[in-house]
Amino acid sequence: MNIQWYPGHMVKTKRQIEESLKIIDVVIELLDARIPVSSKNPDIDELIKNKPKVVLLNKCTLADEKITREWIKYFKDKGIYALDIDSVSGKNISRVYPVLKEAVKDKFERKAAKGIVGRPIRALVVGIPNVGKSSFINKISNKSSAKTGDLPGVTRSKQWIKVNKEFELLDTPGILWPKFEDEKVALHLAYTKSIKEEIIDIEELSLKFIDEMKDKFPKCIQERYKVDMDKTAIEILKEIGKKRGCIVSGGEIDTLRAATILFEDYRSGKLGKITLESPTYEEEVQNED
Repeated sequence: MNIQWYPGHMVKTKRQIEESLKIIDVVIELLDARIPVSSKNPDIDELIKNKPKVVLLNKCTLADEKITREWIKYFKDKGIYALDIDSVSGKNISRVYPVLKEAVKDKFERKAAKGIVGRPIRALVVGIPNVGKSSFINKISNKSSAKTGDLPGVTRSKQWIKVNKEFELLDTPGILWPKFEDEKVALHLAYTKSIKEEIIDIEELSLKFIDEMKDKFPKCIQERYKVDMDKTAIEILKEIGKKRGCIVSGGEIDTLRAATILFEDYRSGKLGKITLESPTYEEEVQNED
């Protein structure tokens, strides 16, 4: 599958990030806990350069807990602050501010030594579309000041959110990169709805997803739909459709509807806690490069 998507506002967003860094103390990078490699924009580190960074593995309640712990250790070993959170349930949201304070501790101690005190911590929130930035901001600030939605690219403008007198957030629109060099990255983003579905063949995508699940989490599909995982992907998709009543006139299976059901179940967590990328996967991708 050749998946490419780079709306014009993405270029503007990169400029906004570069301009905002002058007044920012720390960068909060949201990643999808299910796909930490694919949901990381490789341009971000280049843009933020030496700014302190805190990685938040969002949607952790949908991810495999063991692999999430491996990711936290992975970032810690690299000297990067990391925390698993869920913007919907609020899991670990209360721990974010203490982690941010620790990340900027040295900078604020230097400022205090010069007599500069009382200024709030200013954090820039970055991440790809649909990773949950606006939901995170709403949850941590206890308000609905940031527009949310489950469509990629819904946040289009730069906006400040005052969390409390000691902490301010700057939101940015979701940003993807111009070209996906690795097809697996594009597929994983499509699975999690970080790419607009209008440009994707959902049925073809579902076959790729089934093949990957057969390799990594076969029991999740088997137990959810009571299907034979030894069959081909298209046979499994048709069996899912049959089990879920996706029948059209003539007794044919509506594979598009079956694929839609499959992704709805995956994205909502009904298939189970599934993480498609581990730190080992990250090393494999780097070796390929």
